[in-house]
Amino acid sequence: MRIDSREGYEGTGPGAITPDGCAVELYARLPVGGEPDVIAAAVPAGAHILELGSGVGRVTHALLERGFTVTAVDESADMLARVRGARTICSPIESLDLDETFDVVTLASFLVHAGDEEVRGNLLRACVRHVAAGGCVLIQREGEDYHTDVPRERVDPSGFTVRILSAEPVGDGVNSVRAEYVFPDAVWTQTFLSRPLTKERFESALAEAGLEVDAYLTPDGIWVRALPRA
Repeated sequence: MRIDSREGYEGTGPGAITPDGCAVELYARLPVGGEPDVIAAAVPAGAHILELGSGVGRVTHALLERGFTVTAVDESADMLARVRGARTICSPIESLDLDETFDVVTLASFLVHAGDEEVRGNLLRACVRHVAAGGCVLIQREGEDYHTDVPRERVDPSGFTVRILSAEPVGDGVNSVRAEYVFPDAVWTQTFLSRPLTKERFESALAEAGLEVDAYLTPDGIWVRALPRA
């Protein structure tokens, strides 16, 4: 099944493809990485987490196992159909307005690097709308060499290969990134737009949306805890 994609975003391979080029079957196969450990170490035990862009629930399920309550948001009903044990809400993040707040809001999967700056601002403002007083927002950034160390590949211990094939400029500081995931029985590709952000530009974007950095949570600066500005 295919549904209309966003301009500049495309995916190929078996199964449903979301508007931003993500393949549902692919993400259902991908193992969870260190994200749940980073999140768990940065927030209070048992916190209620609003997970923006949850996909099939790779991180969701790991957070539930660690004792958190999770509300999972994704614009793809096909993705959310794979989530178990969490409240799910099918909605674009940019327009989400639940009229409630959460201890923690997460914006992972490099969504803060949206090619469209207006979209990025709306994503961050959705975080601000939904974080409770005294709560925090956790944001995942791209690594510094994400767009320059290409092509590159990584062989996962579970038996698949992920390749970043190219990152080509398309104007206004935005790159078109093409990734490939090769399994023994299937291949998926994803093409998407991404805007590289220096640390200074990242912090400026947060400030424009009403957030400020509280801490860089990992040595590579990829995970960040942000707080609403006073």
